[in-house]
Amino acid sequence: MSTHTGAKAPGTGQEPAPKMAMLQSLKGATGPLIGLILLCLFLTAVTDTFFSIRNFLNILDQITVLGILAVGMTFVILIGGIDLAVGSVLALAMMVMGYLNVTAGYPMSVAIPGGLLAAALSGAIAGVMITAFKVPAFIATLAMMSITRGLANMITDGSQIIGFPAWFNMGAIIRYGGFLTMTVAVMFAVFAVAILYQRYRAGGRELYAIGGNPEVARLAGINVKRKTIAVYTACSALAGLGGVLLAARLDSVQPSSGVSYELDAIAAVVIGGTSLSGGTGGVGGTIIGVLIIGVLRNGLNLLSVSPFLQAVIIGAVIVLAVAAETFKHRRP
Repeated sequence: MSTHTGAKAPGTGQEPAPKMAMLQSLKGATGPLIGLILLCLFLTAVTDTFFSIRNFLNILDQITVLGILAVGMTFVILIGGIDLAVGSVLALAMMVMGYLNVTAGYPMSVAIPGGLLAAALSGAIAGVMITAFKVPAFIATLAMMSITRGLANMITDGSQIIGFPAWFNMGAIIRYGGFLTMTVAVMFAVFAVAILYQRYRAGGRELYAIGGNPEVARLAGINVKRKTIAVYTACSALAGLGGVLLAARLDSVQPSSGVSYELDAIAAVVIGGTSLSGGTGGVGGTIIGVLIIGVLRNGLNLLSVSPFLQAVIIGAVIVLAVAAETFKHRRP
């Protein structure tokens, strides 16, 4: 685990070490970026349909939910945590939204915030378990994964919900300006806000300090407990937002949605160069990791590779990414 023993409280007039780590995250994304470019060149050479505007737009549509989940997961991993519940939280947000709109008859202006609130509350509970009751993040979020999945099933006794307003589904279909759907535009907005927060806000720099050394961060004046709860709450809220966008794409909601999404989100973060130990990495690298997974899956589909073999290949890529990070940190 990296340490930031020189971290200073924001506003002390000294350059905090977390900002140094934040800038270094751009260097950490160089390897994944080169890998993404090489992957695109390879798929362009071996397929006739990969290198086209239409296919690139399809890739963007396919990575929308993963991209938003991965942003939240990046912040959690930056503070040295982990969140195994995001896939189940996504399903809970979808079911709450569907119940409020279709079953209870509330407008989407109420149903969508209701789903996001349920998701955020799940993350806050996990954060409290981690900070107040000292439950390891792995166990706390594993418990929330089971609880939220159970609640999602209880809402309709395991049944799906259909019957959303037509405009809701159209937001995931119509390409405004001939390029972007509303769901992709939301993903880009999340990317932009996350990068700006990480690079230019004191709260973003504090994430690196907490991940590097929580005790040093506390002594530097950072409220580690409150920040940890906020990070888990934000991660779950973003999972809820991903659920809203997935519901728009599917034009339905079902409690089985989001299974294994947490693994994809963690994989994107790791492939993008963020250390599982916390303290190094960033959203920029995660975006590249999301694109690598999206491009890889798209290319394997174009090559008619079996879905089972695709899982093996993506798993191998994750192992190679972690091995590369370990090798990099072991070099003198």
